[in-house]
Amino acid sequence: MHYRRYVAIGDSCAEGLEDPYPDGRGYRGWTDLVAGELARLSPSLEYANLAVRGRRLDQILTEQVPTAVAHRPDLVTLFGGGNDVLQGRWQTMARSLDEIAATMARAADTVVLFTLPDIARLPGLRRLRPRVSALNDLITETAAKYGTLLIDVRDDEYCDDERLYGGDRLHLGPLGHHRVAAHVLTALKLPVDPAWLAPLPPACPEPLWRTASRHWTWLRHHVYPAVHGTVRNKLIGRQPGDGLVPKRPDPAPVTPMP
Repeated sequence: MHYRRYVAIGDSCAEGLEDPYPDGRGYRGWTDLVAGELARLSPSLEYANLAVRGRRLDQILTEQVPTAVAHRPDLVTLFGGGNDVLQGRWQTMARSLDEIAATMARAADTVVLFTLPDIARLPGLRRLRPRVSALNDLITETAAKYGTLLIDVRDDEYCDDERLYGGDRLHLGPLGHHRVAAHVLTALKLPVDPAWLAPLPPACPEPLWRTASRHWTWLRHHVYPAVHGTVRNKLIGRQPGDGLVPKRPDPAPVTPMP
């Protein structure tokens, strides 16, 4: 199937965090990769990305969905819910997800939803495992209810492999973004570069001191700044992503990537 207009909505994962373009002109991510491959088959494809880091489902519903509908897409992807889990926003999560899926299913021929990887694999976040599981059950049920495509990232045997993630171990890195893009293209029944889904080589064992060093670096450069930033934002009434704008707010032609 050839698509005319693709709109991505969601949070940091849909924005493409931890997968910068080689020339430093911003974040790429799986959405840009998918758009580039779609453009090979449909040179007239237009692509917009409304995702903004830190956005919860209720914010995606109010800030991104009306614009997405106005763009008249025939393909929509939604990757979100992780910030609801981290912030414990259960009161509005189910209702927001249902309304997003229902609205997008009316607006576009093809809608793609995603489950989340197990963020509870990280030290200090294990208490969130029941929340992640509950959210994934909700996403699965919502996809079935509205007949959307579902990318269950847990089906990828490397889903929890640290090599798929960036330095913060929470967001996908370049390798992870390529794998998600490949799963989307597969679900759309489109050609996929086999290298994007190639098996990872066996992980090499490392000395205990190196593991400890990497863990300390992660705590110092990612965990501490994240905790400090969360506390500071709460004190001043800010939300992650406040002041940021979507990287591709309007549909525009796409140049296929090399």
